[in-house]
Amino acid sequence: MRRKIGTLLAGLLLVAGLSAPAGAQQTGFQELTPLYNPSTESVAGGEIEVPAYYFVELAGAPTSDGGSVTSMKKEKEAFKGKAKKAGLDLPIRFEYQDLFNGFSMKATQSQAAKLAKLEGVKSVQRVYSFAQPDGAESSPDLATAIAQTGADIVQNEMGYTGKTIKVAVMDTGIDYDHPDLGGCFGPGCRVFTGWDFVGDAYDANDANPTYNPIPTPDPFPDDCAGHGSHVAGIIGANGTVKGVAPDVRFGAYRVFGCNGSTDADIMVAAMEAALKDHMQILNMSIGSAFTWPQYPTAVAANRLVKAGMIVVASIGNSGADGVWSAGAPGVGEDVIGVASMENTHVRLATFTITPDGSSIGYQGATAAPNPPTSGTANVVKIANTNGCTASGGVPGSVAGNVVLIQRGVCTFAEKAANAQAAGATGVILYNNTSGRINPTVAGAVVINIPVVSITMADGNKIATLLNDGSVSMTWTDAQGVFANQGAGLASSFTSYGLAPDLSLKPDIAAPGGNIYSTYPLEKGGYATLSGTSMASPHVAGAVALLLDARPQTKASEVRSLLQNYASPQLWWGNPGLGIMDGVNRQGAGMLHIDKAIEAQTRVTPGKLALGESQAGPKTFQLTISNTGKDSVTYTLGAEEGIAVRGTYAQSWGLLPSNVTFSQPTVTVKQNHSETVSVTISSDLPQGYQYGGWITFTPDNNGETVRVPYAGFAGDYQALPVLTSAPALRQWNGAGFVAPSAGGFTLQGDDLVYFLVHLNHQSTRVRMEVLNAATGAVLGLAAPDEMWMPRSQTSTGAFLFTWDGTLNGSIAPNGSYKIKFSILKALGDESDPAHTEAWTSSAFTVNHP
Repeated sequence: MRRKIGTLLAGLLLVAGLSAPAGAQQTGFQELTPLYNPSTESVAGGEIEVPAYYFVELAGAPTSDGGSVTSMKKEKEAFKGKAKKAGLDLPIRFEYQDLFNGFSMKATQSQAAKLAKLEGVKSVQRVYSFAQPDGAESSPDLATAIAQTGADIVQNEMGYTGKTIKVAVMDTGIDYDHPDLGGCFGPGCRVFTGWDFVGDAYDANDANPTYNPIPTPDPFPDDCAGHGSHVAGIIGANGTVKGVAPDVRFGAYRVFGCNGSTDADIMVAAMEAALKDHMQILNMSIGSAFTWPQYPTAVAANRLVKAGMIVVASIGNSGADGVWSAGAPGVGEDVIGVASMENTHVRLATFTITPDGSSIGYQGATAAPNPPTSGTANVVKIANTNGCTASGGVPGSVAGNVVLIQRGVCTFAEKAANAQAAGATGVILYNNTSGRINPTVAGAVVINIPVVSITMADGNKIATLLNDGSVSMTWTDAQGVFANQGAGLASSFTSYGLAPDLSLKPDIAAPGGNIYSTYPLEKGGYATLSGTSMASPHVAGAVALLLDARPQTKASEVRSLLQNYASPQLWWGNPGLGIMDGVNRQGAGMLHIDKAIEAQTRVTPGKLALGESQAGPKTFQLTISNTGKDSVTYTLGAEEGIAVRGTYAQSWGLLPSNVTFSQPTVTVKQNHSETVSVTISSDLPQGYQYGGWITFTPDNNGETVRVPYAGFAGDYQALPVLTSAPALRQWNGAGFVAPSAGGFTLQGDDLVYFLVHLNHQSTRVRMEVLNAATGAVLGLAAPDEMWMPRSQTSTGAFLFTWDGTLNGSIAPNGSYKIKFSILKALGDESDPAHTEAWTSSAFTVNHP
């Protein structure tokens, strides 16, 4: 059951501060405001999530951690016997041994509670669904993105192309018939191995009309969706498009059908297959936002790295949903989690306007028809410019015309629906800040008129022309290459860290906004998509170049080497201030693979997680290794990034960290290493995520080497989780309503439901059944939910259920309460301040 809810909780609150003038001295804390307030397009509601499958982890270690296949077989047989005896002879969907010891099983929440109590069970966790990444189509050369990271230098000047390196792509499959990707499948082909784990019809999202949770695997991982072919092209296309490492070999592990979502247990099965196939690099442009590094997909990915495979994953596209939005597997401890930066140029379809005859590049909106390639129409604008119902909507005078509407105030879907209802023949959306947008108009109303987006500058130009007279536009089949106004800055969609355990995520950034790459032949062969899904394969391809150039590099060494030579980028909110964007948005900064390959200096560890500043200053040891031919003296320093706090609404500020070193310089002889101490603290106000970079500047005009650091200002457990009371609800066949006076029958769907908004991630959520009269605890209502994500939006909620099972039996008729106890992120169970509790009102169980 996954049902949409709209206004369960309070709406979004945008926080404004005071701008600091460019060049201002940083003498104290300054609150900073972006040049515009972020729009609310992507936060129009939430989802209620009910698990259908669970990971059941057994106590023994998997083979990647030294476990014995024989021991695990005995352990699993013993578990199955105990489960059957307990009345839990449940369907097993996947069985694991290499990266995870256990199963995924179809179970209700009450059955999961019983499974968790069986002897030998280490943990029971929900199997989350992972939405198929929705890269919005537009169209810039991959060549311009490659130039941003130095991959063009590695290919053309150093001569490394990733030859023979084996890269696994876990995605929607690969169109291996595409000539740029080799044109065939199997031994001797570039896509030489792989497996389809799901089949074309698979879709794990039960809110979709295409819902079909039954996998039908087969040996041919072809791509009918497009995303995986685009990802593979970025890694290593070699034809019309040239990828980062054009001579790699591919393994295709298909985990999505033609539409919809996949499940985490399918991903773990695909990871085990990639391990058996001895792949050297795994790219996963997939993620489940707001999750913990302890989630099974992240844990399995860590074990792949320990087994020698380099794992690269997108950090997520939930930037509009606020901080703490990074997702698994990218938050995995040993995974390279990748953020997205904007490409320098975009190649776009165009229309022309009169009277000046200029050509305007546009991006088509997702969930709207493809724009035509011919035809002329009049353009009109509306008085309030934004086209939102709250501001009067779209007047009927636009009928028969294309309407110009500015971004902001309401969703793109609402603007398009209003224009369509008023009789408009098309919509031109223009941005309210610099850069381009990839809009979606998916919503309750089906949009059947073309909707396109243009820049703020182009929109203002058309608006000015309309002030002076009439304007017409002509659709064309031509494309043009345009400068990207946000070039090199963080993409609007890229997710914020930190991870919920305060580990530093993302790790590094690469171009992911507006990337032109391969696409299935039946879908046109080429497309431009945007997303961290496009940034991750750029890094995966770069790792292939690194392994080609330095084949002895260990999997455990790759990330720190890439981070050492990345370059921090300016804050997206106001680059004119000269302030670097936050470490929790860009990690070490923009990838520079040419510098990493040529590196003669390394500093380890490659990143520093400071934890809570409440604990006081933190001291770390950093080791500088010099593999060059001469001694080098390094001057130590620090650079600061902008700080941010807030979950769904953010405020930004700057106060440099207190960074001191055991010595101001360090001299390292050739082929030697030296160690220095660095101590870092922060005086930022409570709740800010902050960070920066420790710098090592050599005296030989070599590249400055950096180590990013990040932490949380104040007391982490002071962040509230239950910012509103859970809602006790009953299902009436059409929606969730307040319980009836007759109580719950516990028959069919008439179970006890709670809609629970979690404002922050939590270590554990516990549901206990109480006697309503005495308050005595009678037992657990469901298994403890460990490592819970936060709710996606300020109006989102998780659905928790009690089916009336109590200590193995159905609870007798009577009056009960449910108590929620939530252990905060990294909380100490022995400290009462670290647990939030809420007890429901009394309700009646009245079953036949």
